[in-house]
Amino acid sequence: MRQADGKGAANGAGCELDELTAIVKEAVREVLSSCSRDPCVKLDGSWVTDADTRIQALLQERLARSWPGIPMLGEEMTVEHQQRLLGSAGGHFWCVDPLDGTSNFVLGIPFYATSIALVERGRPRLAVVFDPVRGEVFSAERGRGAFLDGRPLVPRPHPPGLERSVAVVDFKRLDADLSVRLVSSSPARSLRNFGACALEWCWLAAGRIHLYLHGGMKLWDLAAGSLILDEAGGRACDLQGRAIGYRSTGPLSVVAACDPGRHAEWVRWLEVSRAEH
Repeated sequence: MRQADGKGAANGAGCELDELTAIVKEAVREVLSSCSRDPCVKLDGSWVTDADTRIQALLQERLARSWPGIPMLGEEMTVEHQQRLLGSAGGHFWCVDPLDGTSNFVLGIPFYATSIALVERGRPRLAVVFDPVRGEVFSAERGRGAFLDGRPLVPRPHPPGLERSVAVVDFKRLDADLSVRLVSSSPARSLRNFGACALEWCWLAAGRIHLYLHGGMKLWDLAAGSLILDEAGGRACDLQGRAIGYRSTGPLSVVAACDPGRHAEWVRWLEVSRAEH
């Protein structure tokens, strides 16, 4: 493996995380400098571009050089390939979303990222999310903290309380009744959605937003971001209050917050709201 070139090792993160960061940044910049934004439509109706497939292929090639023998599960693989890999990898694999926020990328909305996590024994151990628009790298190593551009990630302090919070909510994948209640009687100060799960996790970890609710994201949408949030001191569970899982490619709901107190309030509000209706 090559020598780390970032600030992470000097600030407590391991050389593995520095090397992974360098690989991701180089691959993404190399592809985005020459790729087309023209989309094709996948079988599920979502868009895919040349950038998605090229970044995934380049990452697969370069990860195999530095970490031989670890398989990669990427969003742009077939469902059959993904499920076969999950069944045979023993909980040890790279989980990659080569371009999270493809629709934003196609339309020129400057909010998209590349997300990668090393999952071991069914839990993420390393995570990198690279925002090529702002040049920001969010990263984490389990038990060693979260980082922004190689320095310890210190969330912005905010007054507690749901009523002072900004929430990111993906209404498209939520139960219709819950969506109506959130719009008509939201406990948060403001609701919005940016369209790239990986960055939304990271902005939550940084305290740029405070609450998160998503009705059905995929493994590659959450593997890296959830570790970054956890290492930054945030909390997450699903709509049933269960821990986030990493062993399925099926849709997973997420209830998250930038700190434990807000998360407990957010979970309680959702539980009471469902009970009353």
